[in-house]
Amino acid sequence: MRTSTKQSVLCTIISPEPPPAHLARSVIEETLRTAILDGRLPAGTPLRQQELATLFGVSRMPVREALRQLEAQSLLRVEMHKGAVVAPLIAEDAVEAYALRIVLESEALRLSIPLLDEDDLAQARHYIEMMEAQTDYAEMGMLNRQFHMSLYAKTHNKRLMALVELGLNEEERFLRFNLSNMGLGKLAQDDHWELLRLAEARDVERTVEVLQVHLNRGVQAITRYLDRRSADTTTTPDKPDNH
Repeated sequence: MRTSTKQSVLCTIISPEPPPAHLARSVIEETLRTAILDGRLPAGTPLRQQELATLFGVSRMPVREALRQLEAQSLLRVEMHKGAVVAPLIAEDAVEAYALRIVLESEALRLSIPLLDEDDLAQARHYIEMMEAQTDYAEMGMLNRQFHMSLYAKTHNKRLMALVELGLNEEERFLRFNLSNMGLGKLAQDDHWELLRLAEARDVERTVEVLQVHLNRGVQAITRYLDRRSADTTTTPDKPDNH
C-alpha cells in the first residue's frame, strides 16, 4: 500500500479526538483490529508506531502495547526492515492451522458441553438462525466465530480458550473475503445444526466427532479454493490479486 493511500485510510478509521489516556491502548487495538478484519488495512500494510501515535494523538507507549496485542492475535507480524505489518490471510499453512484447531477445539468442547445451560444453547441456536438469514459474507464469518465460541462458553481453561479464539479469529478474517467462492454453504449449516442437537443431548464424544468432520470439511474447502486461486494467478499473471 502506497504511503499516501495508507495515510488516507488511517485518517478515515482513526477518530480526530484523542482517546482518554486510560483507554488509549484498548481504543487503538480495537480500531486497528476492526480495520484489519474488514479489509481496510490489507495484508502487508506497515503500521509504524510514531505515525499511529501522531494520528491517535497519544504517546508511543499505548501504540506499542496495542501492536503487541494484535501480534499476539496473529493479526500483525514483525518483518525485518518494516516493523509491524498486517499479517497475511490463511494461506499455505491452512492444513496445519486446522489440524491444531481440531485438537484445541475438541478439548474445549469436551470441557464445555456438560456445563452448558439453556441460555448458552439458545444463544448458539440464535447464531445459526442469523447465519441462515444473513447474505453479507463478512457478517456470516463473524456469526460463524460466535457460534463456535458459544459452544465453548463454559470452558474455564483460559489459556486453551485464548488459543481457540486465535484460530477462530484467523478463520473469520479469511471467510470475510473468500466465503462466497468456497462452496461451503448448506453443508456448513447442516454441521452447525447437528453440533447444536448433539450438544443439547449432552452427547460429548459424538459432538466432538461431528466438530472434527466439520473442521476437516473446512480445510478441504479452503485448500481447494487456494489451489484454484493459485492456478488462476499462474494462468493470468497480470490479473491483480484483490485479497
